[in-house]
Amino acid sequence: MRAGSRRFTKSRLPSEKHPFLQFMNQHPTTDHITSLIQEGEFFKLKEALKSFEPNEVVELLEQEEEREQLIIFRLLPLRLATEVFEYLDLDIQKHFLANLSQDKISDILNEMSPDDRTALLEFLPDELVRELIQTLSEPERKVTLELLGYPEYSVGRLMTPDYIAIRESWTVQQVLDYIRRHGGQSETLSVLYVTDERGILIDDIRIREFLLADPQKRVSELMDRRFVQLNTMQDQEEAIEVFRRNDRVALPVVNDEGVLFGIVTIDDILDIREEEDTEDIQKLGGSEALDAPYLDTPIWKMVQKRAGWLVILLIGEMLTTSAMHHFEDDLQKAAVLGLFIPLIISAGGNAGSQATSLIIRAMSLGEFSLSDWWLVMRRELLSGLALGSILGVVGALRIVLWANYIDPGYFGPYWQLIAVTVGFSLLGIVLWGALSGAMLPMLLRRLGLDPATSSAPFVATLVDVTGLIIYFSVATFVLRGTLL
Repeated sequence: MRAGSRRFTKSRLPSEKHPFLQFMNQHPTTDHITSLIQEGEFFKLKEALKSFEPNEVVELLEQEEEREQLIIFRLLPLRLATEVFEYLDLDIQKHFLANLSQDKISDILNEMSPDDRTALLEFLPDELVRELIQTLSEPERKVTLELLGYPEYSVGRLMTPDYIAIRESWTVQQVLDYIRRHGGQSETLSVLYVTDERGILIDDIRIREFLLADPQKRVSELMDRRFVQLNTMQDQEEAIEVFRRNDRVALPVVNDEGVLFGIVTIDDILDIREEEDTEDIQKLGGSEALDAPYLDTPIWKMVQKRAGWLVILLIGEMLTTSAMHHFEDDLQKAAVLGLFIPLIISAGGNAGSQATSLIIRAMSLGEFSLSDWWLVMRRELLSGLALGSILGVVGALRIVLWANYIDPGYFGPYWQLIAVTVGFSLLGIVLWGALSGAMLPMLLRRLGLDPATSSAPFVATLVDVTGLIIYFSVATFVLRGTLL
């Protein structure tokens, strides 16, 4: 998982038989824990914390001040402290690393699962990483250096070497005995991996198959040699798609020769999915992706991330001014046309933004490929015509009602032609917005770029400029010989 991004989604409530229920009922609030700290009742606090679930401790720590956080964390048993540490925000983790004793840090890092430890080290300064690695035991140091040796966004960075590997010649009973002896260190026991004498993966089998099989049955009799695997050098985004297609909680990771190196579990993939979605959403808003949570990002860094796109969009909007300057004579002859410019360009920009958001999300979910571009274009062509017609009718109807009932004579004797101009302009601009908003992300993907960079503001700016050209072109055609 990525440090600081993992979260509990539910907490276990104590049952009536829970031995700690009475105590919890007496002090269910953070205030009571704080009072124990202030009164120096550390023995009572230590005994109380032993019965807490990891998620309860995480919630408790997040509500306390830094001094109280350290006191509580120091009193936790090692296994509980390790579980809690893996789920804390990165800022709190850094605070603990800076203030805990070297022995405490060493114990926790050695107890952490390799993938969680690697994710934490990715976010720390190189000098601190080197110091922390030296505190690890020899086996854990070796594993950590191996994982950190893979490219930053590769599957190798996500995997853990804690899994159960078995041989096809074993009996079911031998497998179950092996699990009892070694299963405690495995990341998951839902799937067992069959390897040959060279360590090459030849199958994976769900644990339920062993639980339901005859104890004397051989592993080879349960094998079908059909399995899904990831490669150590594979991109993490590709791994997300593999998990989605195969509905698995864990997948094996092999090298180019097929040797099993580790496994990746679904919790790590969900964290990566969250990061990718966050990055895409930020880009859709017309900003570079932030490298840290919003409140943890320095103001100058926030400005740097946002200024580039704002400048680009401003330059793009200057083209709108150039377009209006080109049609300046038409505006002087028929000033009424200027009233509908905001209406026209906003409608096109909104249609383009809608299409862009839908297409980028569909592409990220693998709902279609680039070869389906014509199908997408056809759908947006039909949708754009329908949406443009609806908005065109609404826009024209607004002029008709205003000219006949609200302020007769406001648009002059040619109000019918103005209504036609606005109606057909909306039809053309919404259609163009839908098509450009759908095709631009696909074009960027074809060029090997991130489609999220065709953000909604960028599409809106593009449609603003072209929308004015469409609007005044329609006006010139319809109003020639009358207002123009």
